[in-house]
Amino acid sequence: MKDGTLVALSGRLDVHVAADVRNALAQAVDRGVGELVVDLAALEAVDATGLGVLVGAHRRAQRAGRTLVLTDVPATVGRLLLLTRLDKVLQTRRTERWA
Repeated sequence: MKDGTLVALSGRLDVHVAADVRNALAQAVDRGVGELVVDLAALEAVDATGLGVLVGAHRRAQRAGRTLVLTDVPATVGRLLLLTRLDKVLQTRRTERWA
């Protein structure tokens, strides 16, 4: 990534951590340029509140002239994006991980 910001999320993105994640993503949008890449590889679960945080970050990024990109979306989260049709709104990308 030549221009942009990377934020990695892990654990659960739910009502218990939503405010902290919302603030962290808002700061990342406001302080950077280019893509805002949110790595979800270590994300275990997301609830409706967590989805709202991602959509809010997407909208904030758009207003700032940036693009939010979710990378390495776990299958369970991907299914949720598909069921809620957020796969049409949120941009996703797979990366190659070398373990």
